[in-house]
Amino acid sequence: MKRLTIISMFAMITLFLAACGGSSNETNAEGETYELDMSVTVGESSTWFKAAEKLAEDVNEKSNGRISINVYPNEQLSGGDSATAVSQVANGTQDMSYNSTIIYSVMDERFGVLSAPFLFPDLDTAFSLLEGEGGEMINNILRENGVEPLGFGLNGFRQVTTSGEPIKTPADLEGLKIRVPGIEMYTDLWREFGSNPATMTFSEVFSSLQQGTIDGQENPVEVIHSSQLNEVQNSMTIWDYSFDPLVLGINKELFDSMSEEDQQIMKEAAAAANEYQIEETRKREEKQIEELKESGMEVYELSQEEKETFKETMQPIYDQYESVWGEELLNAFQE
Repeated sequence: MKRLTIISMFAMITLFLAACGGSSNETNAEGETYELDMSVTVGESSTWFKAAEKLAEDVNEKSNGRISINVYPNEQLSGGDSATAVSQVANGTQDMSYNSTIIYSVMDERFGVLSAPFLFPDLDTAFSLLEGEGGEMINNILRENGVEPLGFGLNGFRQVTTSGEPIKTPADLEGLKIRVPGIEMYTDLWREFGSNPATMTFSEVFSSLQQGTIDGQENPVEVIHSSQLNEVQNSMTIWDYSFDPLVLGINKELFDSMSEEDQQIMKEAAAAANEYQIEETRKREEKQIEELKESGMEVYELSQEEKETFKETMQPIYDQYESVWGEELLNAFQE
């Protein structure tokens, strides 16, 4: 009798464990459910926002609705402050964002290497190097700061506009008051040009140009076009002096907590979103330059030889910041 009882108990335990195992497998197959918040710096008409929307749609579809991403334009989650947005992604109070590496350099000055003056001859070279050793070094620095990189997007090369004639030589910049990003490296390099760099929030730029408080500013073409700076600036010089990539980042702790399957979903969707964002940005830029010309803005494009003349004046910046960026990191981006 005892033997039958023991056998019966063993059978019941086996059935119980099998049932538990089946339930656990079913849960794993379904996976976790996530509702993520993502911020982009600019508005809903931007390629940043549209790419983020594409990311959200693809992730939702690939995960069968388990992972949803709410996209917020104009840094709504950080009170309009991009530097705060980057910090929030790093500390986990915000899940994801598209932010320029210029903003990341507020967190860690090593990111400033990507904005070094005249470092990249063209976009193809820049992205090729980002896919190599240098890009992986940047990815590791992001991880050190609590952000898992999901690839790079494109804000564009930064160009310069002025209220006077187009800039053609370094001498043309002497004495001009130019609005620049509030990063020390930009302030230092514009002083090397002989200009008077001014830092202010971008929302103040149009009125400052209109009132003549500043003579010019620098930004990618899309920003110049969408902000209608052609109404208060006479000329633009295409000189591609500073590369401005975007980081599609997610909080590292959050990403690490995801299953390998969900991590792969995020990576694949991010790759497609970044590809779309870069392609659309490049397409738009060509059209936007033509529209700026048609509006009456004089547009001058520097030759490679003219760019080299500007680059030669920037050697002190490389001497000053090589130790900040790190010699190995800088070398990884120099052909």
